[in-house]
Amino acid sequence: MPKDTNAHGTIFGGVILSYIDQAAAIEAKQHGASFIVTVAMREVVFHEPVYVGDLVSFYTGLVKIGRTSITVNVEVFARRGEGIGETVKVTEAEVTFVNLDEKRKPIPIPRRSTGA
Repeated sequence: MPKDTNAHGTIFGGVILSYIDQAAAIEAKQHGASFIVTVAMREVVFHEPVYVGDLVSFYTGLVKIGRTSITVNVEVFARRGEGIGETVKVTEAEVTFVNLDEKRKPIPIPRRSTGA
């Protein structure tokens, strides 16, 4: 969106970070975390700018589940131009969340059965 652009006419990095946080939270919740807060974003690398009109995709993967924390890797790709354009990795980051109870105290992440 044009309102999300910086002085260079590209999408502001903070907007991308916000979407990374949301994508990572969805992944974390699929692994048993319930009420989570972001405690760290590490290894954030902006490889390429994102332009207005790019089709942006976020891909997530579980890195690690600790006792009360969960870490997710997020890779962001942009497809340039109309139709079938070039696809480039634009950003990547590692996001760590802590699972909290209703009093905002860290609690263990429930272990899911593998069914085996």
